Order: sequence, then structure tokens, then C-alpha cells
Amino acid sequence: MGNKENEESRFLQGFLIGGILGVLAGILFAPKPGKELRSEIKQKGEEALDEAKHLYSETRTKANAILEDARRRAEELKKEASRHLAEARQKAKEILRRQEEKPVAATELEKEGKAETKKEPKEPVGAGI
Repeated sequence: MGNKENEESRFLQGFLIGGILGVLAGILFAPKPGKELRSEIKQKGEEALDEAKHLYSETRTKANAILEDARRRAEELKKEASRHLAEARQKAKEILRRQEEKPVAATELEKEGKAETKKEPKEPVGAGI
């Protein structure tokens, strides 16, 4: 199936190239005086040049629009990334602050616990009595 499509594509390419070459040959070998032929070739060349300039202008305009859109999107992404980074930094600071508070709280609990263990029992504990 792929081979058949390839053959059709090659045939179409050959047909188009042959048609273009036939038109060129017809222009060059037409029974026109040289001056008229050169004038026609010059005119066709100028038309082709004008078309190329127009196409270049359109392409350049479209490319500039695409670049401007890309710049705008990049700026938006940069702002969003900066916002996410600021949020992440804030969360990290909050986590660090909580971690710094935990050892203080644990140390205070340990001190309270040691203080309670150093207290004399309220009732004497009898040794085997």
C-alpha cells in the first residue's frame, strides 16, 4: 500500500515538473521577437520578485507576532515561577521556624521531667516493709 502511494506521489511530482518545463520551453521557443520575449521574461521576473517580497513581508510579520507572543508567555511564566519560588521560600522558613521551636519545647519538657524526678517522694517508700 505504501509503495503504491509512493508511486502516485512520484508520478504527480513528475507531471508537475514536466508541466513547468513545458511552459518554460513554450515561452522560450514561441515565435516572438527577441525584444518582446525579453520584455515578457523581465515582466514575469519582476512579478515573481514582487510576490517573493510580499511573501517575505507576510512571513516577517507573522514571525514577529509569534516572537512577541513567545516573549509575553515567557514573561508570564517567569512571574509565575517567581511567585511559586517566593511561596516555597515562605513555606521553608515556616518549616524551619517550627523545627527551631520543637527542640526548645522538648528541652523545656525534659527540664520539667528532670525536675519532677529530683523531687522527694511525698511518702517514704519502704524497702520490703
